[in-house]
Amino acid sequence: MNNYLQKILRGQPINYEAFLKKLPEPFRRRHREMFAPEKVQANRWVVTILDEAAFSALQKVVAVPVSRVDAAKKGNSHRHGTDVSFLLAYHQGLPSSRPDVVVIGGDSVDIGFERAPCVLVVENERNFYCYREMLTFASELLGRQLDLGTCDVVLGGGNRITRAVVLEWLGGYDDVFCAFDCDAGGLQMFSTVSAALGTTAEFVQPTNWQPWLTCFNKIPDSTERFTKALSLAEDLGFMSLAQAFRATGKFMEQEVILDE
Repeated sequence: MNNYLQKILRGQPINYEAFLKKLPEPFRRRHREMFAPEKVQANRWVVTILDEAAFSALQKVVAVPVSRVDAAKKGNSHRHGTDVSFLLAYHQGLPSSRPDVVVIGGDSVDIGFERAPCVLVVENERNFYCYREMLTFASELLGRQLDLGTCDVVLGGGNRITRAVVLEWLGGYDDVFCAFDCDAGGLQMFSTVSAALGTTAEFVQPTNWQPWLTCFNKIPDSTERFTKALSLAEDLGFMSLAQAFRATGKFMEQEVILDE
């Protein structure tokens, strides 16, 4: 939601219909008094703010809490991450298939290895364990050779990777390659990572999804989830992925990569 509000403030076009679905109910009922959308292309509107006071109130409601205490006061402590995060990581110095642990606190990082120049963040646990296959997969799609000598591998599932302290730590890498599910959850995670890291973050995907359409076999849980994924793909500029969603009506999960 904050991403939509920032785009509105900058005068950038948004998917207004998707934006309305995310609006908290009290503001959704008043959207015609608050906003004047002008369609500039398919699924894209430039939105003018009509009620500055109401918009300011909306910004406060959707603002990310500064702490779990603040979040609890706002009714949901889970909207803010814990003060300490633990990440599992594979790196070149490991003596076995057991991953290492990175401990990230508010102002400190306990890491027992020297970081590689880049990192591959893998959403799914099974795929993370098969890190060699994932490095090969990412190498093929990104067009560059990745191995543990040049690229660490981190488990990022369950939105763990989108915590502020983790994103700050990831910002220390030259490149952050994100191997996430091609669904609403995976694209939302990447949207958050990309917003924080900019061009340092890259979604692992082919330039053309057409040859991969048979891998799209996960039926969305709901029409809303499918619509959200489609909207996110378009917002991120992943037009080939959006076309794959439309062509199949389905999502692609990471596990299918290991079976190819």
